[in-house]
Amino acid sequence: MHRHAILAGLVAVLSCHPVHAQEPGNVGKGLSYARAVCGECHGIEAKDEVSPNPEAPPFKAVAGTSGMTGTALVVWLESPHPSMPQLIVPPDDRNDLIAYILSLKDQKQ
Repeated sequence: MHRHAILAGLVAVLSCHPVHAQEPGNVGKGLSYARAVCGECHGIEAKDEVSPNPEAPPFKAVAGTSGMTGTALVVWLESPHPSMPQLIVPPDDRNDLIAYILSLKDQKQ
């Protein structure tokens, strides 16, 4: 739950500033990256209501956070979290991962 509070705070702060468009990413490549790197902890599929690690929010919940943008996801991915390993997502993979996460926004199950 603490993680959700951090994410909500980041979104609130970033929503007060102009948002710059993210470079478009490839949703399919983002899903492949998420399955290979993120799925051990996060629920990554649209149907996933919970994550393997209860401290890690499912990506659909991240995407559905009020005001979620590509910019907020960049900050989220680049900010250290106590329950998340220090993971450096290469810029091309980051854009693809963000495109995938944002594709889950308002997606019906």
